[in-house]
Amino acid sequence: MSEADDRELDALQAVLAAEHAAVYGYGVVGGRIGEGRRGEARAAYDAHRSRRDALTRDVRDLGGRPVAASAGYALPFSVPDSVAAVRLAAELEERLAGVYSDLVRAADGERRAAAAGALREAAVRAARWRGGSVAFPGLAERGGASSGRSSGSGSSGSEGSGSEGSDAGASGSGASGSGASGSASVGPTG
Repeated sequence: MSEADDRELDALQAVLAAEHAAVYGYGVVGGRIGEGRRGEARAAYDAHRSRRDALTRDVRDLGGRPVAASAGYALPFSVPDSVAAVRLAAELEERLAGVYSDLVRAADGERRAAAAGALREAAVRAARWRGGSVAFPGLAERGGASSGRSSGSGSSGSEGSGSEGSDAGASGSGASGSGASGSASVGPTG
């Protein structure tokens, strides 16, 4: 396998790990989200399950062994209510945009186009959840900057959220944070 193929496989594995974390995270979101946004959460959950399954096939196509989902993941903050569930959904999407931007850089051809499409979809979902967007989705997450986000009308409950979880915890070697629920990453708990 060439060095480029290795980089692409590593990026695919990181995205797959992040999608595993997103599927878990949307399970939490679905349990806390208000009725008015439950359909949106369900659609995102289904989209991430579909992407996860496609990524598993892509990893196998490149000769890799797909990274397995963890039994549980540490959340970047407590999710006691609908406002926090909306914030978590936005955080998940922003982190996914970051790892998809890595895959865009590592891949070419159809896989690069698919990764760019997934990055766009994650950025759009993040903007919908957050009520605003960032100038360059996927890049702010790489630098750990959270102050570049627009809070829009504030209807998403993002005011005062500070910078918790602003690092790209679902990137690199996958969603591998191991802290307690106050940690800055959505990562495996075990």
